[in-house]
Amino acid sequence: MFLENTINHHRNSGWIEVICGSMFSGKTEELIRRMKRAEFAGQKIEIFKPSVDCRYDDKDVVSHDKNILEATAVASSSNIPLLCNDCDVVGVDEAQFFDDGIIDVANLLANEGKRVIVAGLDMDFKGRPFGPMPQLMAIAEYVTKVHAICVKTGNLANYSHRKINSENLVELGESHEYEPLSRAVFWNLLKKDA
Repeated sequence: MFLENTINHHRNSGWIEVICGSMFSGKTEELIRRMKRAEFAGQKIEIFKPSVDCRYDDKDVVSHDKNILEATAVASSSNIPLLCNDCDVVGVDEAQFFDDGIIDVANLLANEGKRVIVAGLDMDFKGRPFGPMPQLMAIAEYVTKVHAICVKTGNLANYSHRKINSENLVELGESHEYEPLSRAVFWNLLKKDA
């Protein structure tokens, strides 16, 4: 169980938190919750998302449940440090879509004493580790894996099954294009499609 550490006792004692899981598992919802709590406590926050993610809004971070947090869309992870100099907490949504530079950016910000909260898919639609997420999980002090519910069995789901016919790694979508599945159902479908 994750015990949320919100206190920065000493300057230069930041840390990295990663929230990961499948689609429809509540990653963005949890990121928004943590960011709003920090803001309520009087901490200055900044939240970023990749500009490629324009499903619900071009700029703001929006969960599937339509909770919204004002954000800045950036084309590259290198833009993030330039835009959050005087903040205490930095949030990053959909980190799997960022370039590998996001790993160095997260380390840089944490080493500057900031709390860095990163959310993203840990696996792609084929069940493989997705983008920079494995490295982010490795360098994080705290990792929270959240789960959806399998639409076929009702068991915990940690796979994002793509329902449309596309081999593109990045294919933005919602429930029409993706569904959360349990391990057994997901791998049986992949075997059948092979």
